[in-house]
Amino acid sequence: QARVVESGGGSVQTGGSLRLSCAASGFTLSTYCMEWFRLAPGKELEGVASIRDDGDTSYAESVKGRFTISRDNTKNTLYLQMSNLKPEDTAKYYCARKMAGYDCDRLGSDFDFWGQGTQVTVSS
Repeated sequence: QARVVESGGGSVQTGGSLRLSCAASGFTLSTYCMEWFRLAPGKELEGVASIRDDGDTSYAESVKGRFTISRDNTKNTLYLQMSNLKPEDTAKYYCARKMAGYDCDRLGSDFDFWGQGTQVTVSS
């Protein structure tokens, strides 16, 4: 049974850093498009970053230059390194597998499944 489990969230001050992890099981993460998206109360779902099977990445404008998506194929794990965090980054972050055949560059949609999420809170 394919699933993902996120971890690594927490509370940090503005300008701080966090690294989120997404452990995959039941499938080989590197053969799919994977995405991080976030949900904040009162806001729409926002796709944050994606990584294709060939390693190509895409980022939302709001996080470019601050967030980095990567994966460790030996651990079958996806990461999101977040730096220079801002209060507006406060949200629950989810790791998702995209449906096969859909555009990996189109963030925020076409998810196959996702995990339970991990909360990130940035205080000013």
